[in-house]
Amino acid sequence: MTDFLLELRSEEIPARMQAKAREDLARLFTTELAKAGLTAGAITTYASPRRLALIAHDLPEQTQAVSEEVKGPKASAPPQALDGFLRKTGLTREQLTERDGVFFAVTQKPGRATADVIAAAIPSIIRAFPWPKAMRWGDASTSTESLRWVRPLQGIVAILGTTPVAIEIAGIVSGTTTAGHRFHHDGPVTLTDAASYVERLRAAHVIVDQNERARLIRTRAGELAAEAGLTLVEDEGLVAENAGLTEWPVPLLGRFDPDFLSVPPEVIQLTARVNQKYFVCRDAGGALANAFVCTANIAATDGGAKIVEGNRKVLAARLSDARFFYDTDLKIPLEEQAEKLSKIVFHEKLGTVADKVDRVAKLARWLVEEGIVGGSSPSSATTDHPGEDRGGAGDAERADLATLAERAARLAKADLVTGMVGEFPELQGLMGGYYAAAQGEDPRVAAAIRDHYKPVGQGDDVPTDPVTVAVSLADKLDTLFSFFSVELYPTGSKDPFALRRAMLGVIATVLKSGVRCPFTKIARIQYKLSDGPLAWFLDFLDERLKVQQREAGVRHDLIDAVFALGGEDDLVRLLARVHALQAFVTTEDGRNLLAGYKRAANILKKSPAATTSEDAQKPLSYTPENAEAALMTALDSAEPRARAAIASEDFAGAMAALASLRAPIDAFFDDVTVNDPDDAKRTHRLALLARVRDAVHSVADFSKIEG
Repeated sequence: MTDFLLELRSEEIPARMQAKAREDLARLFTTELAKAGLTAGAITTYASPRRLALIAHDLPEQTQAVSEEVKGPKASAPPQALDGFLRKTGLTREQLTERDGVFFAVTQKPGRATADVIAAAIPSIIRAFPWPKAMRWGDASTSTESLRWVRPLQGIVAILGTTPVAIEIAGIVSGTTTAGHRFHHDGPVTLTDAASYVERLRAAHVIVDQNERARLIRTRAGELAAEAGLTLVEDEGLVAENAGLTEWPVPLLGRFDPDFLSVPPEVIQLTARVNQKYFVCRDAGGALANAFVCTANIAATDGGAKIVEGNRKVLAARLSDARFFYDTDLKIPLEEQAEKLSKIVFHEKLGTVADKVDRVAKLARWLVEEGIVGGSSPSSATTDHPGEDRGGAGDAERADLATLAERAARLAKADLVTGMVGEFPELQGLMGGYYAAAQGEDPRVAAAIRDHYKPVGQGDDVPTDPVTVAVSLADKLDTLFSFFSVELYPTGSKDPFALRRAMLGVIATVLKSGVRCPFTKIARIQYKLSDGPLAWFLDFLDERLKVQQREAGVRHDLIDAVFALGGEDDLVRLLARVHALQAFVTTEDGRNLLAGYKRAANILKKSPAATTSEDAQKPLSYTPENAEAALMTALDSAEPRARAAIASEDFAGAMAALASLRAPIDAFFDDVTVNDPDDAKRTHRLALLARVRDAVHSVADFSKIEG
């Protein structure tokens, strides 16, 4: 067994492409070797700004001989068929193998030297490499057949064991030499084998292991901050990016003018991160400090003083721009900025952003006025009528909240036309909140503008303040209902309008705040949604709820069982029912009732005539058997108790009422013949099973429950 080293050296590879490039190199190399029957014991890949490398461990010296078999005609086939098969295979009749009356051509392919396999594979890998963006270069670039690479390819190293593998592509011939650090090493670096590759390059001031570079940056940056009495703001994405920009990383700490701290800290952090790839720090009180950590690619003789000073000047210029945007934006009231939204198209079928703002503002006000948001505490929200006063905000307070919600909604998108958000789109909402606060808006309005996009992803904060909840929900619901109203649905992996994210945000907000949001009522009253789009919406809600609840350990089949009842769009009530159901079906009573239900449902399916539970209320013309009478009595008791419990949203109590049916159902099936020859007995007993089914369906559709 031996190891193989491949290094593809080029001009600078963008940091964002390096991780995927390592994966692609390993995948393509493994695939090419597999075609020849070769498998490496392990694959290690490295990427740095100037090189992409692979080490394949424990390769055999050559491939194994293989036997190939081609099926031919039957022995009884006409001579012409046999002659054609012989010409195709190049064999004689005597060289064929006959088995079960069929001719086979069996040939032995000798093993190939691994070096030959690799020599043929590498050019194919290079030409097929899936860079997101690639270029051609030199005189050959006028031809579309010329080599494409992320940046001009400069050298190839290919060594199997200690023997070079001869490879040539587009005039580039493989060898055993590479380049060290651009500034810290003169002359070529000679490589002898895979085992010494990392250390030989380290001696040439190149750390080829991207993970080692990342560890060095992360550790040293944290140490520098601590030495200055500060705390580094951790940013793993920035660690990886700096590791992809350097081959000999040297973190350095610098300071910028503290006057820039008058700019919002998020702006400073984003300016430093996006434009300059710098880390920022916090002081002992948690506030942003006037310090940054940059990562040099050299170990400077002056300790990095000139590098820090140069980076400080560049950052100062960037922060000056940011402060200019901030100061200029502050001079224009958000109301005035919002007027410009009428010139921005939201969607060709849905009007401008100003149109969307108007819809959101009206919906946000309606959510508060109806008592849906800010109407009660979650614990007291027990009514099916969202407009009913549930002991929450009084009329005056509700009117105030409604006004604030509408005001926040009308200003929420205004920062989209500001200079700061034009420069940093990531700051939309956040900057609007800063501008609103600085321009004297109510703090709840400023907070709602700042947070109305939340949650934007898993783990993001979920709004709970009533004004913010109203605007956040209205914004996301408007997006969903508006696109559904024109039948623009997410399909497969395509979701150009981020409707899945919007729905997950709605679900998270509703469940966090305990809002009893009547989606069907909003869809019909506010958006005039017809049955088709509304059904699509409810199915979409079901699907996203299952995704959102999966991590909480909630079974998807139980969500389906509750949704299948129809007419349930109150997520708080729905999940309370699901949780009670999940607790119930894991008990012995629950498992046995489920088994009894499914047995009853199967009998009813096979019944030649439709039977309803009302048939069980008709006077009997016979004396019921003991078990039959016991089930009737149990149903008479359980049904009203379950209904009352459901009406008060005591779903655990409803399950307990159903659990009382377990023993009578078991006894009924043990002692009573359902399909009795007597028509009256059969009809009544089927009707009893229909009552059992309907009683269970008052809680959930047990047919959807697995197991």
